[in-house]
Amino acid sequence: MAISNGSNAVEVGDIFREFGAAYRATHNPHPLALKVMSALARCRTAALGGHVEVCEACGYVQNAYNSCRNRHCPKCQGLVREKWLFARQQELLSVTYFHIVFTIPDQLNRLALVNQRIIYNILFKAGSETLIELGRDPKHIGAEIGLLALLHTWGQNLLDHPHLHCIVPGGGLSKDGNKWVFPRKMTAKKDFFIHVNLISDLFKKKFLYYLKQAYQNGELKFVGEIEALGLPKAFQSLLNQLYAVKWVTYCKRPFGGPRKVLEYLGRYVHRVAISNYRIQKLEDGKVTFKWRDYRDNNQKKLMTLDAFEFIRRFLLHVLPKGYCKIRYYGLLSNRNKSLKLKRCKELLCTCQHEEPDYFECESWQDLFLALTGIDLRTCPSCGQGRMVFLETIYPEIKPPP
Repeated sequence: MAISNGSNAVEVGDIFREFGAAYRATHNPHPLALKVMSALARCRTAALGGHVEVCEACGYVQNAYNSCRNRHCPKCQGLVREKWLFARQQELLSVTYFHIVFTIPDQLNRLALVNQRIIYNILFKAGSETLIELGRDPKHIGAEIGLLALLHTWGQNLLDHPHLHCIVPGGGLSKDGNKWVFPRKMTAKKDFFIHVNLISDLFKKKFLYYLKQAYQNGELKFVGEIEALGLPKAFQSLLNQLYAVKWVTYCKRPFGGPRKVLEYLGRYVHRVAISNYRIQKLEDGKVTFKWRDYRDNNQKKLMTLDAFEFIRRFLLHVLPKGYCKIRYYGLLSNRNKSLKLKRCKELLCTCQHEEPDYFECESWQDLFLALTGIDLRTCPSCGQGRMVFLETIYPEIKPPP
């Protein structure tokens, strides 16, 4: 089978449909990975059922199959993303926003794969505490800040690369709650109001402290390639190496304003390991996709992998069941949104957007139209008529796993 992507003809689901059964038979994936493979292979196919719809104007008929709604599926994030973005729009303040990225050394990648929930939680805890603690320091702000933290586990080549994206407003709420405190050292030319070396050093100390604590409490598993790492001397040796190396934490250029924040979040939030548009072709058992090589001046390149290797890399990024990859801290935490965030808006004279009544939307298509202005019911053939329901397509009987 050969599929080229001149018009986005190749999808992750195609790869699972063609090679999934053989991969399952030879690689024994984790049950959660099996569930993802099955969902993506069945997404928007007759296996999940759907309905037939017809254009009221030109009579064009098409099948509309149901979505799998799996959070790892590149086809099912559109509506979720738009709803999430609208909620964030209500929380944005009229200040400059900053973008900080926390990464961990490559030596921790294997340990993270075996202990995803624990290591990812440490990454969230160390990153958020670092920014909040430095924000409270009078040298920088001396106030309570807020931040949104988003976990990504992949690099452009689909290999494991856990890192945390943090979006931080420029300033914070004073201790007495009577004023918005702007950073003391913030200028148009600075990437962030705290020097990146201070952020990196404190983050490293916090992360390794919590990692050592998890080891001493017996919370970490050491199996397979990292089994020997469970020995006390080997683990201490790893800690010594990690203390000795410089951790890569960087601050991107400040956003131009709240609108730019939303544009950024629209690109990054609810992103999966690889989007369908990056896949160029599936041919002779190999997958070719676009990637950006950050170690070579951000050059855009093509990478070709055996289909099994592509699947293996994709499944590295299946999150633990129920794991929350977007979290809020400080002023943006759930317990503070109703009072402290409202107070910040008053102090900064930030306008509150009127929320539409979602309960008036009869379907997800209506909701998508209300959020984006895009009518998914417009006929793809004539571009004028409206697609309406004709008949139900019942799901196929689910094959055994």
